[in-house]
Amino acid sequence: MGRIASQFVQVEPRRRAGLFLLGLLAGLPRVNCWTIAEHAGEASPDGMQHLLARAVWDADAVRDDLRTYVVDHLGDPGAVLVVDETGELKKGVHTVGVQRQYTGTAGRIENAQVGVYLVCAATGGHGRFDPPPCGVLRGLRPQAHQRVVPLDDFQPPGPPAPGSRAGRRT
Repeated sequence: MGRIASQFVQVEPRRRAGLFLLGLLAGLPRVNCWTIAEHAGEASPDGMQHLLARAVWDADAVRDDLRTYVVDHLGDPGAVLVVDETGELKKGVHTVGVQRQYTGTAGRIENAQVGVYLVCAATGGHGRFDPPPCGVLRGLRPQAHQRVVPLDDFQPPGPPAPGSRAGRRT
């Protein structure tokens, strides 16, 4: 948390970001604002939702700090970034992002939530830039739907598309 603390100007979002990270790393059976808030000893998910939706912090700078941390700890000329677009089948329609769409998980159009995950893989280990659902990354070998980019060729993504919600935390 020390590496990214400066990206949170106010004390409360900084404290809550630390609790949020601990929740992500806790190995909870389900990871969402409710379970992370409960893990942090909070009575409701309101504070965690505020952190993600309305608190002021620099998401791009946090991503860059995380990338620097991973490169510093897993620095290896043979390291690769694995980009994994994975569909998670869902029964209902109430989870954010669920809709009828093609997913390779099922091999057909189903109710699913699609996520994109980034992992730095090196001989010394691997570090996730986004926590994938349980069992998504089985080993470090890329599958057909994954793209491997040598770490030296990695460039952070450009600005978000007009009208998207990405990057609105700054």
